[in-house]
Amino acid sequence: MNRILSKLFSFLFLMSAAIVFGQEEMPTKESGHTDINKFRQMYDLLATPNMFRTASGAPGPAYYQQQADYKMNVELDDKNQKLYGEETITYKNNSPDVLEFLWLQLDQNVREKNSKSLQIENSSVPLVTSAERFSKSFLSEPFDGGFNIEYVKDLNGKDIPYTINQTMMRVDIAQPLAPGLSVSFKVKWWYNINNHVTDRARSGYEHFDKDGNNLYIIAQFFPRMAVYSDVEGWQNHQFWGSGEFALPFGNYEVNITVPADHVLDGTGVLQNRKEVFSKKMLNRYEQATVSYDKPVVIVTQDEAFEAEKGFSEKKKTWRLKADNVRDFAFATSRKFVYDMMAVDINGKKVMAVSMYPKEGNPLWGDYSTKVVASTLKSYSKYTFDYPYHKAISVHSKNQGMEYPMICWNYGRPEEDGTYSDGVKFGMMSVIIHEVGHNFFPMIVNSDERQWAWMDEGINTFMQYLAEQDFGVAHPEAIGKLDKYPSRRGPAANIVRYMSGDQNFITPIMANPEYVTQLGNNAYGKPATALNILRETVMGHELFDKAFSTYARRWEFKHPTPDDFFRTMEDASAVDLDWFWRGWFFSTDYVDIALKDVKKIYVTSTPTKKAKDFAAERGIDLSQNPSLVYTISEDEEDFNPNMKTQHFMQSATTLQEYIAINKDRLINTDISNPKYLYEVTFSRPGGLVMPLIVEYTYADGSKVEVRYPAQIWAKSNNEVTKVLVTDKELTNVQIDPKLETADIDVTNNSWPKKETETKFDKFKTQIKN
Repeated sequence: MNRILSKLFSFLFLMSAAIVFGQEEMPTKESGHTDINKFRQMYDLLATPNMFRTASGAPGPAYYQQQADYKMNVELDDKNQKLYGEETITYKNNSPDVLEFLWLQLDQNVREKNSKSLQIENSSVPLVTSAERFSKSFLSEPFDGGFNIEYVKDLNGKDIPYTINQTMMRVDIAQPLAPGLSVSFKVKWWYNINNHVTDRARSGYEHFDKDGNNLYIIAQFFPRMAVYSDVEGWQNHQFWGSGEFALPFGNYEVNITVPADHVLDGTGVLQNRKEVFSKKMLNRYEQATVSYDKPVVIVTQDEAFEAEKGFSEKKKTWRLKADNVRDFAFATSRKFVYDMMAVDINGKKVMAVSMYPKEGNPLWGDYSTKVVASTLKSYSKYTFDYPYHKAISVHSKNQGMEYPMICWNYGRPEEDGTYSDGVKFGMMSVIIHEVGHNFFPMIVNSDERQWAWMDEGINTFMQYLAEQDFGVAHPEAIGKLDKYPSRRGPAANIVRYMSGDQNFITPIMANPEYVTQLGNNAYGKPATALNILRETVMGHELFDKAFSTYARRWEFKHPTPDDFFRTMEDASAVDLDWFWRGWFFSTDYVDIALKDVKKIYVTSTPTKKAKDFAAERGIDLSQNPSLVYTISEDEEDFNPNMKTQHFMQSATTLQEYIAINKDRLINTDISNPKYLYEVTFSRPGGLVMPLIVEYTYADGSKVEVRYPAQIWAKSNNEVTKVLVTDKELTNVQIDPKLETADIDVTNNSWPKKETETKFDKFKTQIKN
């Protein structure tokens, strides 16, 4: 019997090989090739670990970062829309390198009359446009923006040489700056503030024709130190418009002088609240600090409406101080309604704040501050406790932009105060997104100029989680909807982009200045990828632990993509090289297909396929009387009588074996199981993904099987699974819940579902 079994297993092994090679012909002998397997290690793509950044993705023992402290006096000229400032920068060199010069960012220079950023944009004459847009595009002088640098001096008043190259300024310090030493110098500057509504800029002012007032959202308003790091030395890439900012942490003391009837807030702790707040405002502020369930209005709409009529000639200075932030921004206007509420973040009080003109109500008064509070709770739950004392949401007509402790957000009702669900959810989502940027990249301080996805994509993923949390916590806000209608995050929402024209799709790992569809590339696709990692590949427990580990490791530090990739694997023990390589370094798409489902029967009669296979190899089947053969209904020598039999009824040799080996077998009931199936899957798309399959049986029961992505590791294009079951299989469905961003679901089912073409739908409409 052992000799017969040995021959049986040898033959079955050969038959299995025949099946595999029958699907794909053996390649001709060729010279060697490089490893192109989707699961190969990423050593060719990741930087070599070192003392600064370890192989685990954590900061190394020699990790360092520079510090830039600022003391500033700033004054707003509301009549002429100009901003004047003088700053003292103290820069500490914590690196092991001697610095011969310093680099500062002059981001306002992107709006100079002769800015090169204007020259790189494509332009054409539209077939139809408004008179206003045509005039602005072709008949108007460019805006006269950009920094006017009056001087750069040391603390003794001596001029320091400097050179401006577009949006960067090199300061040639008198002595090289040795490791561990600091240097202080002064910069005086001014610039014309742009109208951000007409210029579509990140900051500036909006003018309200009806009351003659301006609402200012001011950022990138001062020369800022560039980052110097272990990764590339000075990060002095020019600002062309799309790539945002890379900045060192530091401490800020900023005095801002504005018209006396303005309400102002910004980054940092207000130092002179009693001087700039009225008694009413102070009393209301005290109430707000203990109000955890609803906002308290500090400046009412009626008070703001009265202030709009004033145009005070007097001035008032607001003093703000911020520690350990990477930037500074503020908003000011006499139009602001101002409200606040307290938020409990694991026992620490944080103030959620909103500033908005009457044009934002009733939408903003109803929702803005509640959304801020909910966002801080959600992000803190998944990362680390929000460390600052406040987070401000400022209403701005066309904006969505973020800075430490403050952000601008759109969402304006109609003039009669009505608004659609689209406007409401759009406003909520942008507030969640921009407030969330406090965590990424204001605290987990990635290089936005180089890797937009590290702040936008990671933050959009977190936005999705926070949106869903808000919907649960505030069912009254989402009305009759089952859940919050998130635009980005769910896998199905990225399918249209990933199945698009490859000429206009760029890998996520690309500089934002070279990306053709930045919204999908830097926001949508990475957010979807992380959501798939959490929901489908890793599971909530493993993902959440790894993700929070990354956030905590790099809180108040400068992570790179490698640090993120490595940490996610380090804290989860999940090999994700295949995932990063496919989703982040390529433009491959997901398309997994159900190629075939075969009902298999077992017989003791040699089949034609077996005879042919044996003949080719000189095997005499008659010398192996105990062999069993498998056959499916589509083979030419299939016996139709088998359809009425148990699938093993014709296999007498198998029955004999079972009878002899009862003591060694778990299942010796020849009548059970009743069915044998062979299910074959293919992968027309380039992206490797887990294989999620739902099997439906004749009694209506369903079983979901989740095969890991590694199922494709050795069979790159096609895999087959065998089902042995006591129930008849009636339906097979790949990815039933649309978890994998599969771009073609028409090949995902058996029996194949007939889909109605657009022409068929048109014919049906005509008939009706």
